Amino acid sequence: MTPSDLQSALSEHFAPWVQALGLTIAEAAPTHVTATLPVTDALSRVGGIVSGQALAAATDTVMVLALAAHRGEFVPAATTNLDTQFLGAGRGLLTVRAEVLRAGRRLAFAEARVVGEDGRPVANATATLALP
Repeated sequence: MTPSDLQSALSEHFAPWVQALGLTIAEAAPTHVTATLPVTDALSRVGGIVSGQALAAATDTVMVLALAAHRGEFVPAATTNLDTQFLGAGRGLLTVRAEVLRAGRRLAFAEARVVGEDGRPVANATATLALP
């Protein structure tokens, strides 16, 4: 799947509030997906840093899109577990990179990393996705 394919899947399959995160798919390969997340006023908390809720939603979303790239088609997976570690303050344009660690018939396991413009880590996340 191409970045354009995944951007279309984001528009077609995700709720409006997820689309409002402003994710842009920058890179897509069967091994990983990279997206950018702009830290806007709508996503910021006190001090102008990205909110944890926005980071969790962004990592979850990009991991589902990584599953689509891995499978070659969008899969309406349901997140059964999401574990997010917040590592530092995120401002400006963040990069979210996700990959599928393992995909079976019923479950997939993925991880995502978020870094700031300066390359410093902002968050790490892992997810278990139930497949239809």
